[in-house]
Amino acid sequence: MINIEEIENRVKDFRNSIPFPHMIIDEFVERNLAESLSDEFPDIDDSSLFNYSNPLEKKSALNDWNKFPSSTYKLFEFLCSEFFVSYLSKTLGIKLYPDFGLHGGGWHMHPDGGKLNPHLDYNIHPKLGLQRRINLIIYLSKNWEPEFGGHFGLWSNNPVTNKPEKLEKEVEIKFNRAVLFDTTYKSWHGLSRQVNTGGKNIRKSLAIYYLCDPPEGTEVRERALYAATEDQKDNPDIEDLIQKRAHNLFYKDHYITKSNDK
Repeated sequence: MINIEEIENRVKDFRNSIPFPHMIIDEFVERNLAESLSDEFPDIDDSSLFNYSNPLEKKSALNDWNKFPSSTYKLFEFLCSEFFVSYLSKTLGIKLYPDFGLHGGGWHMHPDGGKLNPHLDYNIHPKLGLQRRINLIIYLSKNWEPEFGGHFGLWSNNPVTNKPEKLEKEVEIKFNRAVLFDTTYKSWHGLSRQVNTGGKNIRKSLAIYYLCDPPEGTEVRERALYAATEDQKDNPDIEDLIQKRAHNLFYKDHYITKSNDK
């Protein structure tokens, strides 16, 4: 179903990558399956989607298994399976657990104007108490051109300010390309370029996250922590939004709407 051997082939790259452990795998899913997965994405205006629309992020997403068509459902079932999780654990040398609830995962879609500021993912699952350790993202937009933007950016961390310091790497979006990375290294990531296709395309991706037992003394962060972009720095409204977006009780008041509530 997927090119799992290439994960093992790239473990050395993963461990030595800058600014934090990651690997890039092209042709990650069997080609016919990748075509089906891309075709199964809903329309960007589908009323089932949640829309994230604020100065930090603009995207739509859904993690409801009941909404997934056959190919998408089967892929997520495989990615959560004992076989694959055991393989990933052995290959990376980390005892991992699946998140069957796909918290933060599932379908992700960015239309024109789509953005995602540099951010750190939550590190403690709000229901399971486990640490988020590995992110796997599979890009599934057909006919995506580099000028459309939407590149996946990886930033280094400034240990003094605890904010992103430098954009160290950009990963161009390509159909059936996957990025796998470790989220526990102050792994600032996001879209380094805003999406602009002139109405020709939608940036589509599938995401799933793997968990581990949290080491003693692990920082508790149950929601993503965002950072301002260069044009937003020193803006008190943006800083206030960042704090509210990261708050486990108040985050929904500031960034989620249903499609039919636009």
